[in-house]
Amino acid sequence: MELPTYTRSQLALRNGQDKPQIWVAYKGLIYDVGESRLWKNGKHYEHWAGQDLTAELADAPHTETVFEKFTVVGTLK
Repeated sequence: MELPTYTRSQLALRNGQDKPQIWVAYKGLIYDVGESRLWKNGKHYEHWAGQDLTAELADAPHTETVFEKFTVVGTLK
């Protein structure tokens, strides 16, 4: 099954405020993090949903394996 592609502008709307979805992108994939208690209201520590977090992961206390628990909902254009 081919995943839908979203632009950065479309991703930005999935921030838990403008639309109910809470999505983030990492390495070209978009993940639905809305079920995580750590992403309530679209905020996770100093990170906001609706953004590409690829560059920010280097400063995180965890590795990219954290994304394995989330559903991929699309690709970032």
